[in-house]
Amino acid sequence: AHQHLKLTDIHNLTPANELFDTVVVFENYPVEDSAVEQEASTLSLTHAEARDATHYPLSLMVMPGTGLHLRFDYRPDAFDRPHVEGIADRFVRILKAVAASARQFVRDIPSCSEDERERILNAWNNTTHEVPGTTLPDLFEQQVARTPDALAVTGGGTRLTYAELNARANRLARYLADRGAGQERLVAVAASRSVDLVVALLAVVKTGAGYVPIDPEYPGERIAHMLRDADPVLIVTQAETAEKLPAETAVDASRLVLDDPVSRALLEDQDPSNLSLDEHRPNRLLPQHTAYVIYTSGSTGRPKGVAVSHAAITNRLLWMQDEYGLEPTDRVLQKTSSAFDVSVWEFFWPLVAGAAMVVAARGEHKDPAALAGLIRTEEVTTAHFVPSMLGAFLQHPDAATCAPLKNLICSGEALSVELKNQALRTLGGSVHNLYGPTEAAVDVTFWECRAADDTVPIGRPVWNTRVYVLDAGLSPVPVGVAGELYIAGAQLARG
Repeated sequence: AHQHLKLTDIHNLTPANELFDTVVVFENYPVEDSAVEQEASTLSLTHAEARDATHYPLSLMVMPGTGLHLRFDYRPDAFDRPHVEGIADRFVRILKAVAASARQFVRDIPSCSEDERERILNAWNNTTHEVPGTTLPDLFEQQVARTPDALAVTGGGTRLTYAELNARANRLARYLADRGAGQERLVAVAASRSVDLVVALLAVVKTGAGYVPIDPEYPGERIAHMLRDADPVLIVTQAETAEKLPAETAVDASRLVLDDPVSRALLEDQDPSNLSLDEHRPNRLLPQHTAYVIYTSGSTGRPKGVAVSHAAITNRLLWMQDEYGLEPTDRVLQKTSSAFDVSVWEFFWPLVAGAAMVVAARGEHKDPAALAGLIRTEEVTTAHFVPSMLGAFLQHPDAATCAPLKNLICSGEALSVELKNQALRTLGGSVHNLYGPTEAAVDVTFWECRAADDTVPIGRPVWNTRVYVLDAGLSPVPVGVAGELYIAGAQLARG
């Protein structure tokens, strides 16, 4: 019953200092039967039975003869019988393919059966869902028309309804459009955590331009590289954050300081109505146009700009609303840096769903005690944490006072089983594990965590998205075999 134990396990479980006192080894050298008969003329062996096993999880023994005899042994705590039978079937199928055509490369032989291939490529990736061809400003303005007097955003003592937020964004959008912002152009936004930041991002997408978020806390060299690379037509900033921008960026872009008295007066004179197809929108904004460009470090460590279209991010937001269903009474915490892709849904999901956004102030967004207080006082129902931050938050005694938190969304790092269970116990709501790269509109897979689960998978693909685990030859690998994750579908970044 315990044959799978390793020698070290046996040693650890026994009080004896010495593991063995006797060992007998019989080495069975392959010799001719006649030789054995001659040497053993005085001895006779009438009967023998043998069972051998190892402590390895899976073993394959190949015994030659007129045909190969294959024997698979496995530990039942590591594999079940159907899994091992599947491995054996694949192995036999590959051997038959080699025997049928010995000149082919082994790597070209499909390791999946036709049924497995169909399930992996099509059945598990059947995510087709009709999504309207729309844009971020269209979705927001439709929500403004539905709930103009509902609370849209709060932060730093400022509270704006949907109508008020829309008017402020429209004024700024007209100002930006007059200065060159439009389709397939970029506007850099370097503003501190505030309602002004929300207004600026909305205004940029209303002009048709894509916004480039600049975190003022980034090193000057990184900011300078991002500005040179993006080459924005304008830089929207504030007095405090403008001081942190490099003086020499080799970028020929004018700056708008939002909290400058002259700028405020100019913006107040602008028309607060939605932009239309006139001199401010000479061309129609299309779903294929760039909505934002977020810079990632990339594999080389050099920041790389990822251009995401309106079609990609609206697919992501509409799926999210269908899956999690924000209601008018919901409050979404906005605490992620605008330069990190998770911030995109924190900014726009509540505003296209009729909920309210709660902006955590600078410093507050990284302080567990301050966050707990904000979640309580603003009655936040939905929040995102990267697992490392979640661990620090849950260790604070005030975290329990935030319960029940309707939706806790985790991404950015691997979520452990222990942390998942702690979050479920402490916050009392749903815990969701999402995965995806910046190059695919934030997230491409999702999983709702359950207390009984002993793993936290990344889950299944979202709407109109396909995910494949492929080998080095770009062929699907069977279930349980490691490979690399490939992503396809509507949310891929441009280029």
